[in-house]
Amino acid sequence: MDDKVHGSLAVEDMRATQQRALMARLSRIEGQIRGIRRMMEKQEGCEQVAQQLAAARNAMSRCFYEMMACAIEHELAPHTAIDDEVQERVNHLTRVLSKYG
Repeated sequence: MDDKVHGSLAVEDMRATQQRALMARLSRIEGQIRGIRRMMEKQEGCEQVAQQLAAARNAMSRCFYEMMACAIEHELAPHTAIDDEVQERVNHLTRVLSKYG
């Protein structure tokens, strides 16, 4: 198998792994939302509900930035012959985006 085909398979494997991770994160967020609904049904305190809403909102933001980091990586991969050092720098920047975005 030539390097281009092998690289394409590696990109697809990475994409599938990232998609599974994002889907798992969305499932956890979905669970958070169900928990918030239960809290509201039980008429728990507004401050406690607000705290959980903020946590869910932050989780959604992290998910969004991880998705955007993934999109950046996948946009670069097929169009650029990236050496290991450049790839590591891209990975670092996308992790920073996911963490602090």
